[in-house]
Parts: sequence; structure tokens; C-alpha cells
Amino acid sequence: MGSLGGSPHILISDDQPDILESLRLLLKPEGYLIETVDSPDRALAAVAAGDFDAALVDLNYSRDTTSGSEGLELLEKLQTLDSTLPVVVMTAWGSVEVAVQAIRLGARDFIEKPWDNDRLLSILRNQVALARALRRGLRLEAENATLLTREAPDLIATATAMKPVLELIARVGPSDANVLITGEHGSGKEVVARRLHAVSARAERPLVTVNVGGLPDGVFASELFGHVKGAFTDAKGDRVGRFEMADGGTLFLDEIANVPFEQQAKLLRTLETGELERVGSSKTRVVDARIISATNSDLAHDVAQGRFREDLLFRLNTVEIRLPPLRERPEDIPLLANHFLGKYAQKYRKNLVGFDGAAATAIRRHLWPGNVRELAHVVERAVLMATDDTVKADHLGLSSAQVAAATTLDEMSLDDLEKIFVQKAMRRYDGNVSRAAEALGLSRSALYRRLEKHGL
Repeated sequence: MGSLGGSPHILISDDQPDILESLRLLLKPEGYLIETVDSPDRALAAVAAGDFDAALVDLNYSRDTTSGSEGLELLEKLQTLDSTLPVVVMTAWGSVEVAVQAIRLGARDFIEKPWDNDRLLSILRNQVALARALRRGLRLEAENATLLTREAPDLIATATAMKPVLELIARVGPSDANVLITGEHGSGKEVVARRLHAVSARAERPLVTVNVGGLPDGVFASELFGHVKGAFTDAKGDRVGRFEMADGGTLFLDEIANVPFEQQAKLLRTLETGELERVGSSKTRVVDARIISATNSDLAHDVAQGRFREDLLFRLNTVEIRLPPLRERPEDIPLLANHFLGKYAQKYRKNLVGFDGAAATAIRRHLWPGNVRELAHVVERAVLMATDDTVKADHLGLSSAQVAAATTLDEMSLDDLEKIFVQKAMRRYDGNVSRAAEALGLSRSALYRRLEKHGL
């Protein structure tokens, strides 16, 4: 994309040196930054390498000086490189047919040689303004579609097990180092990512989050790198990818272990060079985004099994932050429960003062295989179920309470049994979804659905 501010950058393509010099002399005093080329190939190379606010392109070159075919071919290729670049075509032959054809191929306007200076300047001013508005609109549309967090999130962490986490956040947060956050499903990895962004020098820029593990193979590249209009059947317009949205800020890649192996090379290239091409475009764009990633998998094991590239792991794992499961930080459980109680009481406009003794005991004794996320879901349900100013044990709906009251399997519902089996599998494999799913005879996506269903 071209610049959104500053002096407009104009590309002029013509094979006649006197034309290039005349246009340079006309435009430079008007505040334009000028780059001139004398062939279609050089024009394409210039647009591929740099950003322009508009291009003035001759339709006729030395190979074919009358039909305009070289210029029309160049126009098509420029549109593929950057469909937001306004191209104004020039022709000395005054051919209405060629001019109409150029407009149909995407030219924004045309001028005849010799040109009228005032008309040419007016066309350029209008096209630069329109292009900047379009590009600004694409950027805002992309940002508005993504949750941008600029405030440090609440990170409740008084437990001894959380001390190394807090120390690493303080130490590496202000840097641009790539960070890999590991921990069980629901343990709060995104909260740590948001905290790292909030204490960094990039805090005023976007934090863009994408669950890369949840992206189907067919949309992975489009979601991360963007696409241009017409790149595939449903590409009705240009789309800014998540990497470009995070330019100058932070990109949080959640569920990084689930990136399809064939897509990992593309991701690695962008992480190494900062360069990317939108799907359907050969124009290289450069982005500056700090990468924070997260997983509940053992990536070293995945590397050994040939499921994850070792070089990609090295690139992601400049610093690793291991987030302990909730059962290893019991001191934080009452604090988190009260935090969620206040949050959901405000959301649902309930006047609640706390948990009664039995409820508080049930919360402390529960193993929380779904970690902080499960605790949040349980408290939200309790807030909805509460009938007075205090949350009681039966409002929590914890399976452990149901299991304790049940003496035979006949007394349990199918949902209760399913939840117990899922909890046991997640505990047995330390929250590793891949291994738990394999043990249960489920696909990863099927297990994720059950984790979500039971608030784990």
C-alpha cells in the first residue's frame, strides 16, 4: 500500500526521456516525489519494491508504438501487484478504443499527449486523495474487525508458582523478543500475551490475535497474509491480513502447534524476513510485528514426531514462559473466583456480595482441569443462578459435587460421565489436547467442542 500521509509518491513510466523530464519538472514543484522508469519491466519492478500513491503510465513503447498493447499488459500486471494503486494512462494517439479498454482493465483516468498541465495536475490530486482514502478505509476496516487491546489486563498472580511468570513478563515484556507461552488449555495464556504487549514499547499499536490452529488449510494464507481482489472465487475485494494489521504492534498466534505442516514454511519465511505477499499478488510487503505464540502441546515432542518444524520452533521460542495450571497455584483460586464474581455480577446487574461457606469450599477443593477458563465459566453460571445476594454451592454446578452425591453410575447423566472422562484425560496428559483426544478416541476438534461444552 502507498503511504497514508506525507508527500505523494508518483511513478512515471515512459520510454521517451523528454517526456519523463517534462513531467518531472511539472510535478516536482507541486510537492510530488517522482520516480521515473523507461520500460514496463522496470515499472513492475518499481511497484514490487516500493509504495506509490499513483502511477502515470504510457500505453505505447518501442516494441509496439501504436496499438497500446504493451501498456495494457503493464496495466493488468500493475493491478495484480496492487489493486489500490491508481493508474492514469497516457497515449499520444488519442484512440478512444484503447482508452476505454484501459479503463475497463482498471485505469482510473487517461490523458492525451500533449497534455494540459492543469488537467493532469487535477487528475493526479484527485486520484492520490481517493487512493489514500481507500487504503485508509481498508486499514480501519481490518483493525475494527479485530479486537485491539491497549490496556494492561488484570493478571491475578499471588501464588509462588506464578513468580517466575511475573519476573519473565517484567524482563522480556519491554523488548521485541519473540515469546512462546506454554501451558494447559484454559490456563490464561492470552492474558499473559496481552500483558506482554501492554508493557512493551508497542503498547499504543495494535495487538492482533488469531487462533492459527482453528484456521482451515484453505484460508490460512489469506487470513494471515491477506489477499487481493479476484485471488479466488470469494475474493470480492482486497483484504488486509493479520500480519499487516499488526504492523508496528504485536501478533499473537494462539494454538501454534496446530498450524498445518505445509503452511509452516510460509509462516517461517515471514518471521525470518518480515516479508509477505498477499494471496494472488506477487508484490512483496514488509511488516514489523512482534510475535507472541502460545500452545498447550509439547512442541519438542511434535518436532521429534515430524509434526512441527524445528527451525520454526527456534524462531518462535526466543523466550519461553511456562504458565502453571490452576491446581499448582491454589492461593490464586479464591482471588480469581471473586474477580469473576464481580465481573459477571456487573455484567448481569446482580447485587452479589460473595460465596457462602459451602460454595467457597467447593471452589477450593475442585481440581479445575479446565483451569482459569473453567473457573470463569462456573462463576458466570453461578451468578446467573443465584437468587439472593450470595452464591451457594448448588449454583456452581460442579461435577465433583454431583459425583460425590451419586452412589452408582445409574444416578449420573450421560453429560456428567462425559465430563468426568474428559477431565480425567486432560489431567492424565497434563492438558495436552492432542494426547487426550487420542486416548479418548476423538479428533482434536471433537475434544475442543466437548471442552467448550463443559466449560473446561
